[in-house]
Order: sequence, then structure tokens, then C-alpha cells
Amino acid sequence: MNAIVELSDAHVVHKARSGGLFSRDRVYALTGADLVVAPGETVGVVGESGCGKSTLAKVLVGVERPTSGSVAFRGRDLWSMPDGERRKAIGSGAGMIFQDPSTALNRRLPIRQILRDPLDVHERGTKPQREERVRELMALVGLPRALADALPGQLSGGQRQRVAIARALALDPDLVVADEPTSALDVSVRAQILNLLLDLRERLGLALVFVSHDIQTVRRMSDRVITMYLGRIVEEAPAADVTDRARHPYTRALFSATPGLLDPVDPIPLTGPVPSATRPPSGCPFRTRCWKADEECVSNMPEFSAASEAGHRYRCHHPVEEDQSTRDLVRQNHPREPS
Repeated sequence: MNAIVELSDAHVVHKARSGGLFSRDRVYALTGADLVVAPGETVGVVGESGCGKSTLAKVLVGVERPTSGSVAFRGRDLWSMPDGERRKAIGSGAGMIFQDPSTALNRRLPIRQILRDPLDVHERGTKPQREERVRELMALVGLPRALADALPGQLSGGQRQRVAIARALALDPDLVVADEPTSALDVSVRAQILNLLLDLRERLGLALVFVSHDIQTVRRMSDRVITMYLGRIVEEAPAADVTDRARHPYTRALFSATPGLLDPVDPIPLTGPVPSATRPPSGCPFRTRCWKADEECVSNMPEFSAASEAGHRYRCHHPVEEDQSTRDLVRQNHPREPS
């Protein structure tokens, strides 16, 4: 089946001012990203803050142009299209849900107009048809019709995020990218929004890219999980494998840091901070914090290696053994003091 979106060796490099007035550093926000999203599948993206998750999300929906590499949308190179054609293709084919609905929505516009804007811009249907579509969208995400004339500031955080989801769905996209869609919400509301996204995915047949730092939530939401570190994709695995069958040490450390309530484990300690994206380490980017690192990791960036199971790949010179549980890894790297 043809991919909805495909990244090939995508790089994003920003210029950041540092030191003197004329001194500029390069920030390597995304490095060599290869990713295919197929119709109807959910791809989770995990990693610590600053690892490139949001940059990847923006590249996928055409908000940010890669410095090099390509983005193919429905088989066509997105950035070789004329501007108007690109805006029409990506605007009608992909939607994005941002992290904080309080800043993502225009606080001066009523909900009705926020939801009508995409329909107006892309000239979908007649005026009565657009009004009907607004009512459909509000019902789809569980918003009372009485809120149509309310302003975003009059809504709760969960209601505002439902508006943001409805806006992303306004033009019937095949792909929705959700960038940390629950991190700004109260804990009690998060489960409602996650369940809504799961329900919409099933009902509408959406492809969903779900970005989060919470590997447990991503595992629940996704078919496949992408682990990112310092701008690079370091592992890609079926969601069922990211707990005790992930091969990259960083993926295992992430899982141990957000354990399930029913089977908690101690976190695998990572020494030191995440390196600067302006001066990434030589060789493997994770080697400055990895307990397995050696001279080979300092000298050479590992290529992707395929695990025994289809759809599982990772970048690591010294991967975790396939049958080694995360609990055993914790004991090995963080032994308990004798009582």
C-alpha cells in the first residue's frame, strides 16, 4: 500500500546566535531521518525534551522545510510543488494537533469560526454546508452545540483540545500528527482525550503520528514506535516490543523511567545531561550517557541493524540482548544495596 508520507534522509539545521554578535552556531534539530507512514497506521514518537520530536512532526505536515533530504506526500515530493499546490495538498491531506490548546487557538474567535476557517480557506462547499460541517465536527469530538459561539477562554482545557482536534479533522485528512496533545492537560482529562483519538482513528481510518515523551502512552496508542535521541531516529520497533524486546539501550532506559503501575521497575540511571544539539558527540550520539559505550562508539556512528523480527531496526554497536528483560537490565546496572 502506498505511503501517505515518506521522509528520506531528512535534515533540519537551524542557525543559533551564540557568543559574540556575529557568531552563529548550527543547531542539528533533525539528522538523517527516514520514516514511512502508511494509511491507517499509528506511529508513536518518543524521546526526551529537545530530541527532535516536534521538528519531525512539523516536517511531516509541511510546516517546516527540511534543510536537505526529501518529504514525499502521497508519492509526490512536497517541496518541489508550487507553493499553492503544496499548501492545498498538505492543508487538505494532513492535520496537526499542537501541544497547548490555549495558545494554538485564536482566543478572539468563537469556536464556530475557528472550525470554519479551514473550510473557508480551502473553499469547501457552500456557506450552509460549512455551517453543517462545523456542527458535525463538534458532535464528532463530543462538544455541545451550545459552545459554538463561545470563545476559547470560556472553555476548559479538555474542551479546547477537542476544538483543536476538530479543527485538525475539518478537511477529512488522511494523516493527523498529534504533538504532545495531552501534556498541557490535567491528569483527569488526559485519558479522555487519548480515548477520543483512539476512537477517531478507528472510525475515520486515520493514519496517526503520536508524539510524546511518555513511552507507556505511546505504546498503548501505537502500532509502531520510533525512538529519537539528539535529532536522530535510533530505534523503530513494533509497539509490543518496546518494553522488553527493544534493542537500543536508550529505549530501555526510557521505558524504565516511566514504568507501568502494575509491574514497576527502578529506572536505569543515565549519567550526565543530554549533549548540546549544537555540538553533538562524535560517533554514536548516546555514547556519552550509555553504560555500554566503548571506543567503537566514540569513533563510528552505528548503521541501522535489523533485529530478527520484521519491522524492527536500531542503531547500536552493542545492542541489548533480545531476550534480556528490562528488570534484569535494571538489576545489572543499578544493583540494590544489601539490607
